[in-house]
Amino acid sequence: MRLDKYLKVSRIIKRRTVANEACDAGRVTVNGKVAKAGTEVKIGDIIEIKFGNSTTKVEVLDISETQKKEVAASMYRSVE
Repeated sequence: MRLDKYLKVSRIIKRRTVANEACDAGRVTVNGKVAKAGTEVKIGDIIEIKFGNSTTKVEVLDISETQKKEVAASMYRSVE
């Protein structure tokens, strides 16, 4: 699955266009490498997103094309 779509479906980022812009700005890394919006995401990948002064780091646990809001948080887990 594309990185921008995964960020939207898992609700880490609310809109796909915002996810696209974050990727284009170089604020998103997958497994330590700067990632573009079209980067393929696989189970076990570590995604790191920089928002201003804070950084969010998550591990991909599940990939699905659509997900209900209540279940979306189960697609990833926070990593420190």
